[in-house]
Amino acid sequence: MTTELPLAVIGGTGLYALAELQDIETHQPVTKYGAPSGPIRVGTLAGQRVAFLARHGEGHSVPPHKVNYRANLAALQALGATRVLALNTVGGISERFGPRVLACPDQLIDYTWGRISTICEEAGSEVLHADFGDPYTPALRRSVIEAAKVSGVTLVEDGCYGATQGPRLETKAEIARMRRDGCDLVGMTGMPEAGLARELGLEYACLAIVANWAAGAGPDPDEVITLDDVLANVAAASSGVPKIVSALLAG
Repeated sequence: MTTELPLAVIGGTGLYALAELQDIETHQPVTKYGAPSGPIRVGTLAGQRVAFLARHGEGHSVPPHKVNYRANLAALQALGATRVLALNTVGGISERFGPRVLACPDQLIDYTWGRISTICEEAGSEVLHADFGDPYTPALRRSVIEAAKVSGVTLVEDGCYGATQGPRLETKAEIARMRRDGCDLVGMTGMPEAGLARELGLEYACLAIVANWAAGAGPDPDEVITLDDVLANVAAASSGVPKIVSALLAG
């Protein structure tokens, strides 16, 4: 029998653990969709039990198009999670979303292809037509935004996330198209994760961590970004995440 967890956190590139967790238990559930990306660490934060899963595996061995998104979410749900906070490392496209920005997007556009994107995939499954007009759960988004305010963490409170196939980065022309489409952020893991969460009945919100300008964006369209730059930006932008999670749990 599962015990309800008030929150599950999924970490993206550069975020392979939640260091603030205490009294950690490790779970390695196998779901009807297969095994998740890695072990699920359940620990105590702000006096409550929280689950953490590294989306790409703790050694970053699973590329975005190979992530078993269904198994990840089903495993968290089996452990009792009803709310999921997704941490996604992204590139910035529009001017409000430069490196080291932390954002809570309210919309997304899916450019991925070939990924299993529904729990209705298997023959005989019930066909679901999930309402997805607001891809992130509005109530959870409001709670995340309020938690950022309470904890004093600067957060951009909207934005459109464009989900691309990866694992390669995008061309300048692709980013220009995404800008015309209305995307503010670009990442590789926003879908099908958000859609699957909706089908599974999980509350779901995203904290997008801007690691760099997308190709051709930013003040210097020819800037060359190094891995050291990316990791430093992720560390800086994600430094407030534990405060937001703590405030979210206390709210």
